[in-house]
Amino acid sequence: MSWAIAARADRSSAGAMTLSAPGEPPPRASKALGQHFLIDSRVRRRILAAADLAPGDLVVEIGPGRGFLTRSLVRQAGKVVAVELDETLAGRLSDAYSTQPNVEIVAADARGMDIGSLVGRSEYKVVANLPYYAANPILRGFLEADRKPSVMVVMLQREVAKVITAEPGKMGLFSVAVQVYGRPRMVCSVPPRAFKPPPKVTSAVVRIDVYPEPSARRGVGEGFFRLVRAGFSAPRKQIRNSLSAGLQSSPAAVDAMLLESGIEPRRRAQTLTIEEWRRLYCASRRLAEVPFRPPTEAPK
Repeated sequence: MSWAIAARADRSSAGAMTLSAPGEPPPRASKALGQHFLIDSRVRRRILAAADLAPGDLVVEIGPGRGFLTRSLVRQAGKVVAVELDETLAGRLSDAYSTQPNVEIVAADARGMDIGSLVGRSEYKVVANLPYYAANPILRGFLEADRKPSVMVVMLQREVAKVITAEPGKMGLFSVAVQVYGRPRMVCSVPPRAFKPPPKVTSAVVRIDVYPEPSARRGVGEGFFRLVRAGFSAPRKQIRNSLSAGLQSSPAAVDAMLLESGIEPRRRAQTLTIEEWRRLYCASRRLAEVPFRPPTEAPK
């Protein structure tokens, strides 16, 4: 679907949008919602360049806040659906863009929304300045959705960004949880002064090119992630021992699974590639001797 006609008609006024009436102070950041509003135009340019928007693109923006990034998205994309948890900000954004048919403001929590109702059957991209506390469930929600985005460009805490973009040798549970669905790369680091109010930590922008199908393809599901959780249940231990403890299975059964997968039992979970996790899971299914216990927590 192309939204280019409506977008071109409205671009001339998009840059002048404001959320405050004349003489009225701008909305204040909510500590309870973990709000830190982006104010650095250089960082905004890096985000827009990473998103590589075209006039016909549908963009879902998570956390538009005061609309600092929104106004540029409106100029460059065909349609923008902005999802804002803060009802006051969502209301002001709705008023500011009320005359623009290519902008839709949705007052909702991105952690539990129906993605299909936002995008229908259209291809789309996600651009987001994610609250630190909500980054994990929002990322997983989009990556695991039936209708996945083609690209995600997200602002995260830098330490989380490092985990997401880690290579074998430094992988973690969340690394696998993201990389099985897409290829992430670090775009840039963002200092606290780029926000108002400034956070206490450095942030980073990450671009994720989402695969049409999960890279592990066969077997990606709850069983696959149960295996990965078990592997990382004791990351300092050898993969043989952590799997045996995490799966509550005998060392002999785990050894057989590793042997069939071509994985050295003395390696550690953080060294395995996505393909090796896939082989490991397929081997466990074929052998059918390794029971899975229910997962106790989501990836971190």
